[in-house]
Amino acid sequence: MIRRRRGWGLAVLLLAPLSLVTSGCETFSARQAEAIYGPSEGILETVAVLRRHVPDDTYRFPPATDFTGRNVYRATVLRLESLERVEAEAIRTGYMDAVLLFAKARALERLRAYDLAAQHYRESARRSTDLRDDALASAAICDRLAGAVAIGVDLRDPLAESSGPLSLDAATVRRDLDERTAQLSLLEGELEGSHYRWIAQEEIERADRARAAYFVATRHVQPEGTLLALQELQRVASRHGASKLRLRHLLDLAEFYVVLAREYVAAIPPASLDFDPARFAEISDAAIRLFELVASHDGRPEKLEATRQLEAFLALGLGIDADRVER
Repeated sequence: MIRRRRGWGLAVLLLAPLSLVTSGCETFSARQAEAIYGPSEGILETVAVLRRHVPDDTYRFPPATDFTGRNVYRATVLRLESLERVEAEAIRTGYMDAVLLFAKARALERLRAYDLAAQHYRESARRSTDLRDDALASAAICDRLAGAVAIGVDLRDPLAESSGPLSLDAATVRRDLDERTAQLSLLEGELEGSHYRWIAQEEIERADRARAAYFVATRHVQPEGTLLALQELQRVASRHGASKLRLRHLLDLAEFYVVLAREYVAAIPPASLDFDPARFAEISDAAIRLFELVASHDGRPEKLEATRQLEAFLALGLGIDADRVER
């Protein structure tokens, strides 16, 4: 009996560390899951995460994401608003109001809500002497950004119910967008060394994309419209080669070549004598080279898109006589 008890006691002692490790692992796993899907610990944690990413170069690199994979600037706005509701009793005295308003403004300006960010900055300046100078300076910059982006046409929402017709005055559209770009370029130069430089560069890129989109949309009613649209798409790709959207710009150009190739085949059937294999090959080769270039970038979502579009475009050649186009 004594031996059995000693053996049992030894077994208990041997199993005890194992049970501690198992329970510890379970506790750690549970806490880890709670940390991933649970709310932020507080306002200061959320503000600290935002502050860490305020200087980020969002022109060259995609915006940072939080532990849920959401855009950190959008996540900041959502979490601050949630914490304001949850911690309403704790912050009812208003001692955190200026910080909350300033942090929201910092996030909103990265979400292109410049007018709303300016309002938050001014309200923050009104409630805090410590933040007043920085808040008022940022509000003035957001006002200038809002004024600049309001000039000229912009990228259109295809799902909007009342977007209105496009102007056919190409000269006016080009002049307005040049004015927008000039104001943003001036702002970029003045703000060298601050995070607003990246915001200005993003808006310049958006203005160039809007200009290209306009000429693509109106190419059938403009003199030499196809050539102008092609030049504008090439301009965007060449001017913004350092942008995080550079592969998207190349895809836009490749997709336009595909549209031209399909339109050419539809207008001039390959079986007809008017079909020019050299012209078709010139267009198709340009599209193929661009798709292959984008598809060579591993780890990017554009790679998958380029690969699939290349396969679809190559299938177009299967319907063309082998003696008309070299394969």
